[in-house]
Amino acid sequence: MSETPLRLMAVHAHPDDESSKGAATMARYAAEGVEVLVVTCTGGERGDVLNPKHPAVEASLDAMREVRRGEMAAAAAALGVQQRWLGFTDSGLPEGYPDAPVPEDSFASLSLEEASAPLVAAVREFRPHVMTTYDPMGGYPHPDHIRCHQVSVEAFEAAGDPDRYPEAGAPWQVAKLYYNHSFSIARARALHEALVAAGLPSPMGEWIESREAREITERPVTTHIECAEYFGQRDAALRAHATQIDPDGWFFMVPRDVEAATWTTEEYELAVSHVTTEVPEDDLFAGLREEGDRS
Repeated sequence: MSETPLRLMAVHAHPDDESSKGAATMARYAAEGVEVLVVTCTGGERGDVLNPKHPAVEASLDAMREVRRGEMAAAAAALGVQQRWLGFTDSGLPEGYPDAPVPEDSFASLSLEEASAPLVAAVREFRPHVMTTYDPMGGYPHPDHIRCHQVSVEAFEAAGDPDRYPEAGAPWQVAKLYYNHSFSIARARALHEALVAAGLPSPMGEWIESREAREITERPVTTHIECAEYFGQRDAALRAHATQIDPDGWFFMVPRDVEAATWTTEEYELAVSHVTTEVPEDDLFAGLREEGDRS
């Protein structure tokens, strides 16, 4: 077997997305010796201060960008991963979107080629064996999340083609592309039922029985990654994004012993694979660990 370490690239729209979508998976793989790189497309400059306990931040893109960079560094350290910025500006969520336009020169306003070129370069430099990103709806319809999906697919397809983006470095073919499942009705329902059975309050009580929840169609899950041992690192990474995450908010209302006894995995959808694998999987690198030369 090759001694070359496996490499995982997780592409996200904003700082804090990596800590709520696949964070425990990344912490687990990093602890096992996989090289893990989080690529953050934008600086999160148009994000609001969502934590009511956090001091106000100066109302400028530069000030918020600086705060979010510090938070991102702390989150990456908590997960034990590398991190890279693509350098684009947050598009925000314009009132009336998708009919309302996004800000000029923001990530979602750029052409696909302009927005994808830095990610193609990052793929060719880091040479991941596996990439993760959002589904075609972005996980939820935020313009930056949808564009993140688009540039990730473009980079996955183009990075191995020497005729595309020739200025972006030597070609590299990524073996597998996954969509992360950041939100799961099945998980929310399981946790809700476990809390009720334990006689504990559930932050999902009313919503889980709502018409909105019942009408959500879940995407297929092909891959379950056992990572309960790393939920603590996930939580630390979330708390590092102090402008965004209320440490007393609903996410932390589920006791961690209940969570670990009820739902021990993070879920993914295998979108493309250039290696032979069988689903369901329990490893993002299924089909790669047996490869004689993964370079």
